[in-house]
This record gives sequence, structure tokens and C-alpha cells, in this order.
Amino acid sequence: MSKGLLFVVSAPAGCGKDTILEQLFKVTENVGYSVSATTRAPREGEVNGVHYHFMNREQFEQMIKDEAVLEYTEYCGNYYGTPRKAVEDMLNEGKDVILKIEVEGAMNIKRLFPECCLVFILPPSMQELERRLRKRGTETEEKIIERTAQAREELKFAENYDYLIVNGELSEAVDDLKAVISAEKLRKTRCMAKLAELRAE
Repeated sequence: MSKGLLFVVSAPAGCGKDTILEQLFKVTENVGYSVSATTRAPREGEVNGVHYHFMNREQFEQMIKDEAVLEYTEYCGNYYGTPRKAVEDMLNEGKDVILKIEVEGAMNIKRLFPECCLVFILPPSMQELERRLRKRGTETEEKIIERTAQAREELKFAENYDYLIVNGELSEAVDDLKAVISAEKLRKTRCMAKLAELRAE
């Protein structure tokens, strides 16, 4: 059995990456999602173990000491990280895995897994990003300004990604991400075994 492929999806807050992934998993088979761990408080409607593994700083720092996270970063005062075991198990089972992580974490994953595919979700405009953050109604004006400034910083990393997807229309963004997954599976370097098999017939 061949190992699964690893995909990393990043985006500034408010770009809709959660919604895109939610829709993608409804229409795609054999793609697993690695639930990140975080020390931030759950937002309304978020479920522990589904949206994130919510934990306190002490628990998270113990995971770091135990090398139980593939990567981690501190973002807006909270830890975010990727539990190691779940990712490695899914890849070894031949399942493709999507990690939803921040830009710093994505660069760390690329160092650990050079063959992974990095996808960055862009907003249609900075004005639209700000509008979406306000529409969520979960954050103060001060936090919105902070997140917008953070988004501008994150955009500086976008050129290091393999694919850039603009989330203007949700259905189009989902189709674009599906196309990226298909394209990566068809990459020549991943199909050489089949080519060698055909040549040997």
C-alpha cells in the first residue's frame, strides 16, 4: 500500500478555510483531517476533538516536551500545534491528510515532510476580509484590527506555498482545492512506479 499524501492548508483568520474544508470532506473520499491542538478558548459551537483539541498551557507544553507534536506555534497569545501520532497513522494507512495550520507551522511541516503540498487561501480583498471578521461577531474591534494586521504579515509567506486559492465563491474554492489534490496525485514523480510497471510488460 502506498503512503498517503500530506496537504497543508493555511489562511488568515476570516478567509473561510474551515468552511472550505468542511465542504471538501463532504465530497471527497479517503482524505483525513488532522485536528489541531490549541490553548485558545472554544468559540460558540466548537466541539472538543472535532474543531480542535482544546487544552491548557501546561498540557500543551507537556506535549512539546514529549515530542508529541509535529509542529507548534504561538499565535495571538495561544499555542497551536499538530499532534504527531494521528497524522503518521493516517499516512501509513494510505490516507491523504489535510493539516489546517498557521504559516509558521506550515514552514516547519515542509522541513519535516519536503514532499508535502502547501495550499494558501487568499481573501478576495483586504476590505472583504475585514467585513467577514466583523460579520462573525465573535471579536472586539481591537481584536479585528489585530487580526487584520496579522493577515498582512501572513500574506508575506504566501509566495512560499505551492498553490494559492482565492475564496470569493465558496463552491469555486472547494472545487479548486479538490483540483489541487487530484493534480498532486497525478504528479509524475508519484506515478513512476506505474510507468515502470507498464514498461516491463
